[in-house]
Amino acid sequence: MAVKILWYLTAPDGVVPWEEKGRWDTGFDHLQQLAATIDKLGYYGALLATGYGGNDVLTVAAATLPVTRRMTFLGAIHPGLLSPAKLAQIALTINTFSNGRLALNAVNGNDATQQAYGMHLAHDERYDFSLEYWRAFKHAYSGAPEGFHGKYVQLAPPPQGGYRPAHAGAERPPVPLWGAGTSAPGVAHSVQLLDTYLSFADTPQRLGDKFRRVGAEAAKLGRTLDFGTRLQIIVRETEEEAWDYAQWLVDQTSLDYAHQSLRRQLPRGETLEAYRSPNEQVNRNLAAIRAGRLPKARDYEIYPNIWTGPALHGFGLLGPGAGTTLVGSAENVAARIRGFEAQGTKAFILSGWPLIEEAHRVAHLLFPLLDLDHGFEVPLLNAQRSRSFVSAN
Repeated sequence: MAVKILWYLTAPDGVVPWEEKGRWDTGFDHLQQLAATIDKLGYYGALLATGYGGNDVLTVAAATLPVTRRMTFLGAIHPGLLSPAKLAQIALTINTFSNGRLALNAVNGNDATQQAYGMHLAHDERYDFSLEYWRAFKHAYSGAPEGFHGKYVQLAPPPQGGYRPAHAGAERPPVPLWGAGTSAPGVAHSVQLLDTYLSFADTPQRLGDKFRRVGAEAAKLGRTLDFGTRLQIIVRETEEEAWDYAQWLVDQTSLDYAHQSLRRQLPRGETLEAYRSPNEQVNRNLAAIRAGRLPKARDYEIYPNIWTGPALHGFGLLGPGAGTTLVGSAENVAARIRGFEAQGTKAFILSGWPLIEEAHRVAHLLFPLLDLDHGFEVPLLNAQRSRSFVSAN
């Protein structure tokens, strides 16, 4: 078995980008340099994450194509912000120019984001709309001469001689769909539509259990899915170095950021002062925060080398989520990845900050220890590391 390792092609960046003092002012030149680095180091691809007010992912993908030659651009897209036919035209353009290196991450978002974009659908109905939208997208992308008629989407037949690749009859590279959905409607949507089902990380067993439940639902429809997860990463030569750096990140993180994260995580109606978790480790950490201090780095470790400490995408004070991080030596982090792989995880979207520096560190320390399925030969920055690992095992 083998895994795909993706990186992160999105602002912001910096040494501690969740804090203003640790965030860098970056622009287009930096994104181009980051894309070129991801491509050169041999990552399978990169996630281009979306968010209200951030860079448009399709624009970033198109603008960084010239500095890449093999990486896959996984662009996160909210259905409905573009006509599915227009998105199909853009996707076909990018795929034609990149030799088929575009994949899309179907994002259904939350109420605040959707409504800010002008989409006013209830939670469950968003999935009904999304399913129809992506079916209409596939229909338009295929070049079918017929129109598409659904509950939400109405596409007239395309004009004679509508948009095509470089020449008539040219193949249209497929656009794999990745995405997530944990609620019952979200799972039902995922198993009908997606090629790769994503979830935030947890312990390997719990994540594997979730993937098996989703896989069983897909099997009822005669479909099979690949599975992937999203993790931050701190990998170093030794455990001590990795955990020292994790502690440094805690030391750079404000109590205010912890409070912000808690406000997003606490169940509705709960307060920091009153909330009690069934997990005593969480309660000890909350007691420290109530006393005005952040717990030590090791206090956020929920499983060997799996950490819920501060990160750009969340501070998992109540449990694993968007900011869950792999922390440890290259050998131990590789072992954890293989543990996730044994539970069904095939794709890992990783990030560490600063993004360029940590992309180099992961490629140097971790790639030689993993069986990679990137569709091309991944360069070894130090072949001696690979030989040493093989001889030791």
